Amino acid sequence: MDRVDLSQRPFKVYIGEDVIQTQSIILATGATAKRLGIPGEKTFWQKGISACAICDGGLPMFRNKPIVVIGGGDVAAEEALHLTHFASHVTLLVRRDVLRASKAMQDKLINNEKVTIMRYTEAVESLGDQFLTGLKVINNQTQETQVLEVAGLFYAIGHTPNTAFLEGQISTDETGYILTTPGTAKTNIEGVFAAGDVQDRKYRQAIISAGSGCMAALECEAFLGENK
Repeated sequence: MDRVDLSQRPFKVYIGEDVIQTQSIILATGATAKRLGIPGEKTFWQKGISACAICDGGLPMFRNKPIVVIGGGDVAAEEALHLTHFASHVTLLVRRDVLRASKAMQDKLINNEKVTIMRYTEAVESLGDQFLTGLKVINNQTQETQVLEVAGLFYAIGHTPNTAFLEGQISTDETGYILTTPGTAKTNIEGVFAAGDVQDRKYRQAIISAGSGCMAALECEAFLGENK
């Protein structure tokens, strides 16, 4: 799908040279995890590098192994703490001297003996053979580099909702997530529904996306039944 025209019904969906007309649309284009683009990232993506600690943190390959989390907000703090249930130790890399996470979350990190916070530290290169085994990092104040032994690297630096193709035709929040009427899949345009991560900036779990997809399908069916 290249773009859509939601100005009137039937809506138009443009796919290459094809144009599909439809009386209703369910938008379920998801959100893309932000990446750093460091050397080795593509090689070890899903082979030690992930953007979802909840999804992947409990895998056998990470159990009782050292893990690194990158990020300084509440999500990074939550994921680091979640990973302490599986990892031998969790290191949180923060680019600045301060974290953006709430004080309560920071206190939990500081008081957890399985967590180390490395401030002013950035990832430079991911290393390994078939799977990730090391992470080269740099102190952005002293320029000193070192290699951390790691079995897992988790990004917690945010997601980008895949809504650019909508070109502002639908109501979104300040970061681009589609706004829906609470408790429904309805958007601000009648006949257009949204489901999954494209409208969920908090949970981002497959089972929740599936549930919201079911909601959208039922509401779409009802809409079409009422607007034959």
